[in-house]
Amino acid sequence: MSEPSWRREAEELRELAPRHVLFLCVANSARSQMAEGVARSLAPAGVTVSSAGSQPSRVNPLAIRALDEIGIDLRSHTSKSVDTLSPTGVDAVITLCAEEVCPVFLGKAHRVHWGLPDPAGAGGTEEEQLQAFRSVRDELRRRLAVVFGR
Repeated sequence: MSEPSWRREAEELRELAPRHVLFLCVANSARSQMAEGVARSLAPAGVTVSSAGSQPSRVNPLAIRALDEIGIDLRSHTSKSVDTLSPTGVDAVITLCAEEVCPVFLGKAHRVHWGLPDPAGAGGTEEEQLQAFRSVRDELRRRLAVVFGR
């Protein structure tokens, strides 16, 4: 079986050794916030990690809970607009949208797309919704561990 494309992309990012990684999705409330938290916990000292969205809202409480479970605190995070970020200095952009149109980021950064389902769109009970956040969290951890060689 062939290697998943995300793995090749993650290995390319590791070789690139970006000094600033930006995660993008639409609301900057779930996937990109969790990616930012996980990446900060794995990235070596001196690497800047940030996230933003095209239609920022608020950090989803279930994203906070899912990362709390693995010892990462998102309580101080806020949703940010991609329009407020300078393209200068961003070395890598990882878009996480699956079913929506991802924000556009201008600049010369290396771009990777990891389309992950929006856990905020999961239906069902609160426990089922939380499980959707855990699934995305765990997938982000798996991929970012490759990026940061952990």
